[in-house]
Amino acid sequence: MKKLFAEFFGTFWLVFGGCGSAIFAAGFPDLGIGFAGVALAFGLTVLTMAFAVGHISGAHFNPAVSFGLWAGGKFAGKDLLGYILAQLVGAILAAGALYLIVSGKSDFVDIGGFAANGYGDLSPGGYSMTSALVAEFLLTGFFLLIILGSTNERAPKGFAPIAIGLALTLIHLISIPITNTSVNPARSTSQALFAGGDYMGQLWLFWLAPIAGAIVAGLIHKTLFDKD
Repeated sequence: MKKLFAEFFGTFWLVFGGCGSAIFAAGFPDLGIGFAGVALAFGLTVLTMAFAVGHISGAHFNPAVSFGLWAGGKFAGKDLLGYILAQLVGAILAAGALYLIVSGKSDFVDIGGFAANGYGDLSPGGYSMTSALVAEFLLTGFFLLIILGSTNERAPKGFAPIAIGLALTLIHLISIPITNTSVNPARSTSQALFAGGDYMGQLWLFWLAPIAGAIVAGLIHKTLFDKD
């Protein structure tokens, strides 16, 4: 239960901090933090919570990460369902908290895109489904390679949260214009549930591509890099 609560709180913080920065601060009102600020916010959420609870649960905060660690031989398959459920609950409750806050604004009309992920007309830059699929697959794959490499027993000790947080920042710097950056099915699900409409219809891609990329990366690390 300690592990599940750690995953719950960590994923809540990731969605609340990362998506919250996109919703409230990215363009506020004319001079906001922009894409770079949002990218940094996502990286900081993972970095801070990895230090806070990583020693308890391993700091996945992401179903794709759990699948990738399982494929890499670093996580037991019997724990997958519990971790993913905890991550989803944390993400959805964080989105609910964001909705309560944004709906209290004096000129509130609707939540708009709510930092949800999308392709085609829902892509910030108008990128196609194929572009989104390739980007999410590759970026999640490299994210897992960084996670597995930096947490390997032969890696320098104590620096993994920094490497992982900076990796997530870089991923967002690359892909916010493409898909609004997912690489995390829980984060995508929570925002799509509130944004609704076509965002829900496109949610499948933000489960399929990140998990596939993570599993491939886990197998690559297990086969090529996790050997003496």
